[in-house]
Order: sequence, then structure tokens, then C-alpha cells
Amino acid sequence: MTLNVAQYTLDVADLDLMADFWSAALGYRVDRGGDGNAKLRPTPDRPTGAPTVWLQASGTPKRGKNRLHLDLVADSDPQAEVRRLLALGARPADVGQSGDEGFVVLTDPEGNEFCVLDGPPR
Repeated sequence: MTLNVAQYTLDVADLDLMADFWSAALGYRVDRGGDGNAKLRPTPDRPTGAPTVWLQASGTPKRGKNRLHLDLVADSDPQAEVRRLLALGARPADVGQSGDEGFVVLTDPEGNEFCVLDGPPR
């Protein structure tokens, strides 16, 4: 038996802020439910099997370092993607990296860590 990642769920305090950020970051379309949640869906130009992202409304702020995070890879220039993400509202994060890791650590507008890899995972 094999499992595949189908969806990434993220608890959020500000649904609009996070839907705007993550849909722009990933190039996904937003499907807002009437229940205070939103599903981010890959557009048809995305690779087959790309996971959806469920933004689940939560009344509590993030506490501490994420135990699970996204590792994102750019189609072309990773540093250009980092600059684009920073312009969208991401912030640099220091989680103890040395600078030689082959990735950049950022946080989304609510402080959730994620990485932009220099290339495909090794």
C-alpha cells in the first residue's frame, strides 16, 4: 500500500489574509466555503496530483515552531521566487540554519514556517 499527499491543512486566524497570500504564492484558485474555511485548488496548468490546501479557520494564534511545514521548489529561479514571496508578505525566518543548506526559510503572514528549496529535494 502507498499513501500520497492529497491536501495540506493549515489552521489560520485571518482567512482572507491567508487565502490571498497562499493562493498568490502557489498560483492556486480560492474556493471559499460558507463555513469560514477556504480550499485552495490547483489550476489546470499545475502538475497532475498537486495537493489542495485547506485553510481551516481557527480562533487561536500559532505558537512555537511548526512540526510540519511545506518545502516549495521553483520552476526556475528560486531567489526570484523568494523575492516575490517577500513582496506578497512572507518574512525571513531564522530556525538555526547556517546558510549552506540549499534552502531559504520564510514565514507566511501568520508566522508559519516554510522553505523555498534551491532545487528538487535530494
